[in-house]
Amino acid sequence: MAVLTPRSGLAALIASALLLAGCGSKADTAAAPGPKVVATTTWEAGFAKAAGATNVTVIVPRSVAHAPDYDPKPSDLAAVADADFVLFAPFEGFAKKITDAAGSGAKTVEVVLDNSRDKVKAEVTRLGELFGTKESAAKWVTAFDAEYAKLADEVKAAWPGGQPPKVVAQAFVGYAADLAGAQVLGFYGPEPITAAQVADLSGKAPQFVFENTHMSTGTVLSDSPAEQVMIVNYPADDLDLLGVYRANAKAITDALR
Repeated sequence: MAVLTPRSGLAALIASALLLAGCGSKADTAAAPGPKVVATTTWEAGFAKAAGATNVTVIVPRSVAHAPDYDPKPSDLAAVADADFVLFAPFEGFAKKITDAAGSGAKTVEVVLDNSRDKVKAEVTRLGELFGTKESAAKWVTAFDAEYAKLADEVKAAWPGGQPPKVVAQAFVGYAADLAGAQVLGFYGPEPITAAQVADLSGKAPQFVFENTHMSTGTVLSDSPAEQVMIVNYPADDLDLLGVYRANAKAITDALR
């Protein structure tokens, strides 16, 4: 009698899900040329699309409040097994399941999820080289530079009294403070903020707190008059990474005004 190991059990689970998927996956592949990319979240998918990928599948639904805690379904693992590239981030708790499911048929790519201007451009360029879409990636980088400069000018035009706003920012949204040209008084997180940190940051008299929408636990500086601005990292379902910067620029500008 054959003995099922954890690895063989995973393979059987994937095989069953592929059978259930039927011919639909083939039609999808034919409709979207280029490498088949599976991204764990819309964040990785946004980078993939920016780099020129046109056949991108996202595993974690945007409705999931905290993507790193998602538990992949058999159909998710089946999609991974049928991919050319699998994009993931190491901080995602399910990353090992995803990379194990990819096996030897897909190239697993760890994505640097950082929306800082220079790091975004570097990562999109790197992925374009991996996908064989260098020209598309280069065009996106050019468009990104132009859009970033435009948005930065719009935010600057809203500075109160023509002075850069004083902000405190969550560790993963510092790039939004850069976009705003803000004076950053301090950072907090990603660990839960302590009472001592609250007292310290409040004492610096910030005008605004840039909070991470995807990790928010409510009001950060409850004893401070600073206005809290919610910053997003993940693109919407259209996977438009530029949309992240537009959304944040609007949120910041609205708060400044």
